[in-house]
Amino acid sequence: MSILSIAFPAEAALPALQAFAGTAVGAIRPMIGIGLLAAVLVVFKPLLIGLLRAALLVVKPRKTLEQRSERRTLQSILMIHRMACELDNSQPALAAELRSIAARG
Repeated sequence: MSILSIAFPAEAALPALQAFAGTAVGAIRPMIGIGLLAAVLVVFKPLLIGLLRAALLVVKPRKTLEQRSERRTLQSILMIHRMACELDNSQPALAAELRSIAARG
């Protein structure tokens, strides 16, 4: 220490203050970055959602109305057939009726 540290006590404390400020800035910097990233995501949310949906359509295109209708019909037929198999032992007439309905589609 020099004689000037008595005359200017703030300059003597300056290295400690700089170390504290460096630690504080080092701790605050990631929070500021995360805050800015969150703000950008909130502002551009509609654009990002649109891009994600477009990418999903590229990977897995939507089925046509006819394909979806055929799938629903097939699921209904399979469900009726399962019901017929469950009723086979207890009510064979009903099971036969259900099978004929399923055969019609």
